[in-house]
Amino acid sequence: MGAPFAVAGCILAMSFGILAGEAGLTDVEAVIFSAIVFAGSAQFASVSIIAGGGGAGAAVAAATLMNSRFLPMSAAVGPSFSGGPLKRAAKGQTVVDASWALSSRGDGTFDEALLLGASAIAYFSWVTGTAVGAIWGDRLGDPDALGLDAIFPAFFFGLLLNELRSRRARGVAALGTALALALVPFTPAGVPVLVASLASLAGLTRRARAEVLERQEAEGEPR
Repeated sequence: MGAPFAVAGCILAMSFGILAGEAGLTDVEAVIFSAIVFAGSAQFASVSIIAGGGGAGAAVAAATLMNSRFLPMSAAVGPSFSGGPLKRAAKGQTVVDASWALSSRGDGTFDEALLLGASAIAYFSWVTGTAVGAIWGDRLGDPDALGLDAIFPAFFFGLLLNELRSRRARGVAALGTALALALVPFTPAGVPVLVASLASLAGLTRRARAEVLERQEAEGEPR
């Protein structure tokens, strides 16, 4: 199930490899960057800041903000992992957007094997794609001319469609979108994503409250 997204991620990584070279990173630096960070939005934000003359501190801050969405995502998937706290924390390092969305069962739980497998495929394709873009980018041409710039938003739109299966999910998506769009013109890169992720926490809180009420009704307890 993760293969189609891994293919899209590989093409997107090729675009990153090209842009990283244009920003001044060497081929080795670009590949190591992808191998360690493994987060498309954060990496694109970082190289954009570097290419624009920004410092390393600003690039790191932007990447941190962009990746802040993994906090609520990890909190949601944590209970579905087997093992003790340290083992679950280690598995949590594999969570990426595609594997998180694909492994969701729709009831608040996640398929651990599917998540880990999808992340492994995505990691290999991301690092490989970066290497191809960094090393042979001059032969591939301009990423925008090839249409590679459209892959990033299309990738996340595909993930979003997979999640919009319930009224609650659609409501959370609408709230997150509204928050992000309202903040984009006035805040630094990453801040809209961080604030929009609060919508997912609101949805999680409402679902937890609903589950408590359902359990109380089943057990005949007063609300």
